[in-house]
Amino acid sequence: MRHLQQVIDRIGLLQIDSVNILARAHLMPLYSRLGPYDPALLDRASGSAPRRLVEYWGHMASYVPPSTYRLLEWRQRAYRTEAWGSISGVELAHSGVVDQIRDLIADRGPMTASQVHALFEADHPRTSTEWGWNWTVAKTALEFLFFTGEVTSARRNAAFERCYDLTERVLPPAVVAAAPIADDDAVRALVEISARAHGVGTLRCLADYFRLRPEPARRAVGELVDAGVLAPVTVTGWDRPAYLHTGARRPRRSAARTLLSPFDPLVFERRRLEELFGMRYRIEIYVPAAQRVHGYYVLPFLLGERPVARVDLKADRAAGRLLVLAAHAEPGAPPTTAAELAAELRELAGWLDLGDIEVVLPHRGDLAAALDAALRRAP
Repeated sequence: MRHLQQVIDRIGLLQIDSVNILARAHLMPLYSRLGPYDPALLDRASGSAPRRLVEYWGHMASYVPPSTYRLLEWRQRAYRTEAWGSISGVELAHSGVVDQIRDLIADRGPMTASQVHALFEADHPRTSTEWGWNWTVAKTALEFLFFTGEVTSARRNAAFERCYDLTERVLPPAVVAAAPIADDDAVRALVEISARAHGVGTLRCLADYFRLRPEPARRAVGELVDAGVLAPVTVTGWDRPAYLHTGARRPRRSAARTLLSPFDPLVFERRRLEELFGMRYRIEIYVPAAQRVHGYYVLPFLLGERPVARVDLKADRAAGRLLVLAAHAEPGAPPTTAAELAAELRELAGWLDLGDIEVVLPHRGDLAAALDAALRRAP
């Protein structure tokens, strides 16, 4: 748990996503930095008191430390402009339902959206005209209460559904009792967290981490420069100002060997990834299969100081196999890439409790055949 906490302290948040073709998005950044760890630690950190992580809209849906949750309360107060249309309008469209669901959660404790919907289905049946992902009125009301900070997730159940409870019963008591944080102070603190996670970044990098609007982020960066927390720097190849967190470590070299989730903080800001490391990366989940270049769920492979390959992976849990659907080398990848990636895939498969690794035929990608051969050799 100490190691998990060190990662959270360093990167500040874990993005949550529903795609589970390999492993849940929030699990992978910890694997990338810790190696094979027990995911039950994360369940405990986010689902048992005193919680080290709670859910809110950080970089999209995210796990954040409870102290950071308080820094995001300005977004809750500004829900009319910060939330998307169907959420910001719930209060007017379904005020009675919102009140009833608030009282229901207060009375019964943690409940999933499906459990709440079952109680409201007679008056508000599911229809094909619901907004977005065909949300029910109950789910939409819960998401409104979630956005405004009245409820949050006490835990996730086995189906990865949120179990909603009153926020005051989820946050640690000391965090609940703390005084509200002014908007400008909160944004400045969020930018500092972002800068610490990045080491070096542009205004766009620092704002995107918590999806901050450019102007408040710009003011925060200026204040942090004046305070000596950030130092303006020049980055070769960048045509815009950059900022270095003055507490950033400068190791002589990096000896990393790991796979990065499409939702890893290192991959959040695509332009930064391309300009610093030469990898042009796009998530192709929503691209029609015939038009995908690299695959559905593609993970960059970090070796040493840069990404040297990318691999499209799928966990075939029923058969106990890790499937390699495609593997591509980056320009200038070292000759050891296939062997190193094979070793990393063996470690990943072990962490996922998958016994076999199969490079699917026909081979897709210029690295696939070499990777297949490397996997066939004894480790």
